Amino acid sequence: MQLSGLKYGAQLLDLVDFPAPEHLTGGASNGQIQALLDKYGKIVVKPVFHEGVGKKGKAGLIRVVDNLHDALEAKRDLYFAHHKHGSRTVKANGVTFEEFVESELEVYFSISESTIQRKPTFTISPHGGVDIESLAADKISTVWIDPFIGLKSFDLTNTLRDLGCPQRYISPLVQNLPKLWDLYTSYGLSTIEINPLRLKRKGSRYIPVACDIKAAFDQDNPAYKRVGLPEGIFQSNITQFEGEINRLRTYQGQSDVLELNAKGSILPFMFGGGANSAATETLGSKAIFSSDFGGNPPYQKMYDIARISLKHHWDTTNVILVIGGKANNTDIYVTFRGIFDALRDHIAENGWRPVYVVIGRGGPNLVKGMVYARDILDGLKIPYKIFGYDTSMILTLEYAKKIDDWWLKDGKALYAQAVKNSA
Repeated sequence: MQLSGLKYGAQLLDLVDFPAPEHLTGGASNGQIQALLDKYGKIVVKPVFHEGVGKKGKAGLIRVVDNLHDALEAKRDLYFAHHKHGSRTVKANGVTFEEFVESELEVYFSISESTIQRKPTFTISPHGGVDIESLAADKISTVWIDPFIGLKSFDLTNTLRDLGCPQRYISPLVQNLPKLWDLYTSYGLSTIEINPLRLKRKGSRYIPVACDIKAAFDQDNPAYKRVGLPEGIFQSNITQFEGEINRLRTYQGQSDVLELNAKGSILPFMFGGGANSAATETLGSKAIFSSDFGGNPPYQKMYDIARISLKHHWDTTNVILVIGGKANNTDIYVTFRGIFDALRDHIAENGWRPVYVVIGRGGPNLVKGMVYARDILDGLKIPYKIFGYDTSMILTLEYAKKIDDWWLKDGKALYAQAVKNSA
């Protein structure tokens, strides 16, 4: 799931005029929060997660309050709350203050594509608000949707009756739930889930209100861009390393860093799109990250990139790889100074350990840069192999892989012992 909660979910529901609770974001003033309390008596305070995570209620991350003091205390507790979701721990970034919707019934509803039937289906239960997985088979139902016909009222009516939904709630549900099919098909959604959907009484009528929403988008379908949501919600799985290093993306030529394998053993500094493509494909799971640091980055930029990379991945690195073709404008001496000064300073602060350096580069100030790298590596007692632009990039990458295998098996221990004996 890429979207969770009403901060952005209400914007999605507004596209098809589906009712959602009145709400405020974490930046609301005390006066605005008090006005919401005065209007509804109670409000719900929830953390904002930039992805769909479940079981927030069980984790104590949803607070129902009836006064401003408790609302502000809940905000302090939940604004940056951590939540264990499956094998991952996610961090909140804000809260919402939401109208508390009184209801005798909570409904679960979702639309997604069945991976078994290869068809869209809707799943519904008048026993929502709990873990759907724990419901008995007679309390929840999944029904195939004919994409040429859409979600029809008779399917909803028959299913709700079979599940024992009270008659007074069926009509308002049947009138409103087809709007979610329009949302699903018109805006590039791959999944939408409402849990709970509460029935709010207004006079003699009932209005279904989506009190929580999760959604995922098919980013191969350009229709998702029509929603107008910020791109950040589609990047919710950014690692700490990616977030830290991509803040440096302020210079021409550098692409975003993508962490491929945090437990990888080759730390690759790639220069040029060709190097990035070749290294990512050739190194496979050995590569810790993928990027392109070309475009003649200045010294400080390259130094900061290397420092962040070493800080996060020093413990798992066997081979430091500097790879690229024959550059037209990138100053090899400047980039090498940045990388190897960072390595020198990192070792000075964190202690020496055996790693192997492989270099394959070409371009302006190549010899000057290689001499600079050699002098630092010799001083640090770090072994290395340097290839010029006349050596195939693929051969250099294959060499790095073989060194990595040997280093892991015997090389690291043998070299560490040799350094110790020579001391």
